[in-house]
Amino acid sequence: MILTVTPNPSLDRTYEVPSLDRGEVIRATGERMDPGGKGVNVSRAVAAAGRRTVAVLPLGGAPGALVADLLDAQGIEVAPVPITGATRSNISVAEPDGTLTKINAPGPELSGAEAEQLLETVRQQYRSGEAQWITCCGSLPRGLAPSWYAELVARAHAAGARIALDTSGPALLAALRERPDVVKPNAEELAEAVARPLTTVGDAVKAAEELRALGACAVLASLGADGQLLVDGAGAWFGSARVDAVRSNVGAGDSSLAGFLIAGGRGPEALASAVAHGAAAVQLPGSVMPGPADLDPSAVTVTTEIPVDRVLTEPVS
Repeated sequence: MILTVTPNPSLDRTYEVPSLDRGEVIRATGERMDPGGKGVNVSRAVAAAGRRTVAVLPLGGAPGALVADLLDAQGIEVAPVPITGATRSNISVAEPDGTLTKINAPGPELSGAEAEQLLETVRQQYRSGEAQWITCCGSLPRGLAPSWYAELVARAHAAGARIALDTSGPALLAALRERPDVVKPNAEELAEAVARPLTTVGDAVKAAEELRALGACAVLASLGADGQLLVDGAGAWFGSARVDAVRSNVGAGDSSLAGFLIAGGRGPEALASAVAHGAAAVQLPGSVMPGPADLDPSAVTVTTEIPVDRVLTEPVS
């Protein structure tokens, strides 16, 4: 079982439009509603793989009730923490050429009591279940200090849990001192963490090694179309996959993290699973998470021969 924690979940509404014309009345050609948030997406990917997952998340108001109903419909167990504020609603506008415009709401402000109850619910769920991993993902809502993830990692480790962390900025840097078992930044987040540009795959490897020096036991770094890196105490590996056509990259990184954890969360085999899940996700519409039938392990390559001089398709300045 994989336990996920999403401190700032959302109700995501996606509208498909012929074109996005500012100031005009636009008639949507399609719409969908999904539970959102990085940890929620990890749970959705784990459930799509046929594995048990429990999602811990603060929920409030009508949007929060809808998020719980949508997750339940997907076979995901929900451990809700009731809050006074309403769960945020995000809007995405998708155009035929693949352009996606997103409007993300700031979300509710959690009280000190609600923040503590969120930590306590994680503890209760871990003790009552058979969680192999606690996966903490996404931005922190208003009311939670950057040190909140660090506190969660410290408490989880004290209980004997393994922690995967996918966040950025001050929250990531603060949590590193508690030595999370794996962190999963993308190239932009890596560059932000080391405060310098990343131009090549070699730059990304050096940045990952610096995160390990700051406390991360392992770094699983998504480099977009250029592949993924895994850097841990045993070495470094580079993974890539053939992708025939990109339909949507929404949730691809979350699917990769789910694949990594499903495969044990350690070593080149887990990296191969992460790459396969990420590659499958980008070939599916919207935020649909891949199931076993969508994966193509034969398209994946994992090697210790890292192309350090390869220029990133989208260098991060």
